[in-house]
Amino acid sequence: MHGSEGQEREAGRREEIPLISSPGGNVAPSTPRRGGGVFSPAPGQRPPFLGHGAGLRRCHYPDVLSGSVECDWFEVITENFLGAGGRARRILFSIRERFPVVLHGVSLSIGGCDPIRGDYLEALRGLASELEPPWISDHLCFTSARGHNSHDLLPLPYTEESLAHVERRVLQVQDFLGRAIALENASSYVTFLHSTLSEWEFLAELAARTGCGILLDLNNLDVSCHNHGWERESYLQGIPPGSVWQFHLAGPSEMGPLLIDTHDHPVPDRVWELYRRAVRRFGAVSSLVEWDDKIPEWSVLSAERQKAARLMDEELRRGPGDPS
Repeated sequence: MHGSEGQEREAGRREEIPLISSPGGNVAPSTPRRGGGVFSPAPGQRPPFLGHGAGLRRCHYPDVLSGSVECDWFEVITENFLGAGGRARRILFSIRERFPVVLHGVSLSIGGCDPIRGDYLEALRGLASELEPPWISDHLCFTSARGHNSHDLLPLPYTEESLAHVERRVLQVQDFLGRAIALENASSYVTFLHSTLSEWEFLAELAARTGCGILLDLNNLDVSCHNHGWERESYLQGIPPGSVWQFHLAGPSEMGPLLIDTHDHPVPDRVWELYRRAVRRFGAVSSLVEWDDKIPEWSVLSAERQKAARLMDEELRRGPGDPS
């Protein structure tokens, strides 16, 4: 369609699509339902600095439960703990007694066109009310279409229309949960020809409009910049300092000319250098080392976490005019 009349009719049709569905298929109430506590970040409010953490994986449960592990905080995959009861959930709450635990989701599909599942949000809100995580995060992507789950983090077209769509969904989710959320830049291997915004412009504007935080994954930033020829410094400079809540650090794999976000290697030197530059720009932001496959013993992961702490301390001690 062309012209304002056609655009208005298109906008009207889009608004008829429910943003959140209930288990019975009806639209869940759109009235804000506040359920958070004092630990819940409000839109636009940056949560406290937690220090330097690690992604909690099952193979490290014995180490953590033994009480011998030094770690500032942990991040867990939300979907692994949404079911009621069970050993995993008991372990999670036992660990939560001694460490802050952040919930990191992989299936919110905030950029999708399917309604966000109301039962998923209900379960997430219930878990958050018990666990009291400092924040909740997910990915800027879509994972499902027409009811089919891809089990992958798929990229979005970066257009004004897409931005407005994701904005509406983020606001709905934040109202439903009673707290602001953080969204992570996912790694990507394709782009859309009709994108009119850069990824960093899209993220920055989304944070400004909704008050959501940005989980800046520096490995993903490196992967996407390598794959698409983007400038890493332009990406960092395009993100407002106050909007970044967390850093992710991880190691990718090489596959021909591409970098693949496998999270199965130590953090490479070029990502550590990105981390240094990010600390100079964004300051003391909670960092977390991810390792999702070929997971090493805890001592290896701990050494990566300690390196993140050391490098941040070095950068924070530098004066603002120190070029070294």
